[in-house]
Amino acid sequence: MNGYSFSPRFIRWLILGLISQACAFAAPTVLKDIEYARPNGYPLLLDLYLPERAQDEGAPVVVWVHGGGWKNGSKEKPKAAWLAEEGYAVVSINYRLTDVAQWPAQIDDCREAVRWARRNASVFGFDLDRIGTWGSSAGGHLVALMGTLPYPENESVSSRVQAVCDWFGPTELLTMPPNNVGEGRTEEDVANSNGAKLLGCTVKDCPELARQASAYDNVSKDDAPFLIMHGDEDPGVPIQQSIQFYERLRKTGVPVQYEVVEGAGHGGKLFDTPEVKATVRAFFDQYLKRR
Repeated sequence: MNGYSFSPRFIRWLILGLISQACAFAAPTVLKDIEYARPNGYPLLLDLYLPERAQDEGAPVVVWVHGGGWKNGSKEKPKAAWLAEEGYAVVSINYRLTDVAQWPAQIDDCREAVRWARRNASVFGFDLDRIGTWGSSAGGHLVALMGTLPYPENESVSSRVQAVCDWFGPTELLTMPPNNVGEGRTEEDVANSNGAKLLGCTVKDCPELARQASAYDNVSKDDAPFLIMHGDEDPGVPIQQSIQFYERLRKTGVPVQYEVVEGAGHGGKLFDTPEVKATVRAFFDQYLKRR
């Protein structure tokens, strides 16, 4: 013995300090404000969350698409960031909001983000064959379309995704309550709805455009696997939107998992539980991680 003695308090302080340092070293690398496209001169930025450990085959990628009624929101503080601690590269994107451009600019931007990930796979260590997407609300609407809408012909770089996690996204614009007169909503209310601002017209006046912008109307048997999660007390997007979308995917033969978050509204803390995270991780692990 060297004659030194340490109090339990000092030992506890030392251990906590070492744990804190270890956690700091394991934290993902975050690269902010990378420009991934410039449509019509408008800069589109993304943030990149890189896993701490490199993988020989490259890290699978999850593209996070934020909500906000297609008119608000940003890439900041993505709900998917924690996946970087599980070995995923997380790409959180801005896309053109409705004060900048109308449909289909939003889906075009999401697809370009996937192409950016594939173009830069060797730079950042991505697995270009394992790209998924995850979004909530308006972001859920867009990621659902990333998995169902027919892909552009003759793409030089593919925008196809291999897995989609849709959190309470509107999937059929024609039946979304704010897009239709009734239950106290006037023609003026509908004309000022988020859906009308997205399309540039009301769903009554442009039903075909509304169908093009609805994942429910674009389901086909070669769609990506889906995880759909929705709160049973959601006041913003009726849970029926997810139920009918799930049924169409299932009947078409698309791999799909549907989970009701009991007691949850339109997002909120009940979507941030260990159980929900475990469900999301298991889904992406199944379809994006190499065995």
